[in-house]
Amino acid sequence: MFGISFSELLLVGLVALLVLGPERLPGAARTAGLWIGRLKRSFNAIKQEVEREIGADEIRRQLHNEHILSLEQEARKILSPVQEPAKPVEPMAEQSIAPAPADTKPAAPAPTEPAPTPVASPAPHDPTLPPRAP
Repeated sequence: MFGISFSELLLVGLVALLVLGPERLPGAARTAGLWIGRLKRSFNAIKQEVEREIGADEIRRQLHNEHILSLEQEARKILSPVQEPAKPVEPMAEQSIAPAPADTKPAAPAPTEPAPTPVASPAPHDPTLPPRAP
């Protein structure tokens, strides 16, 4: 936690043993342990109260939920094909029919070809087909 190594702890223990003596050292260690435990509990209690006051947990949950929702929306955008709405066909405006000049012929309508019909390939087990050569 504070970067104290084992050798440093051993040095502090030896100095405490020399200063306090073997009779009072166990009681001093017990008292120090109790004080350290109380300090840890009080710091944890203060930390929890501060978090509760500012609503850190709720803010974290909201941020997490918003992040999940944004990821979900991105996934929907990626997975759903982009579909543009069909544009409505506007009816042709009525054209005034004017008489054609006498020296011009009316244009013949362009011939329209029928749409090709799809040809279904015969099934490989069709009995009407001639046998194949090996």
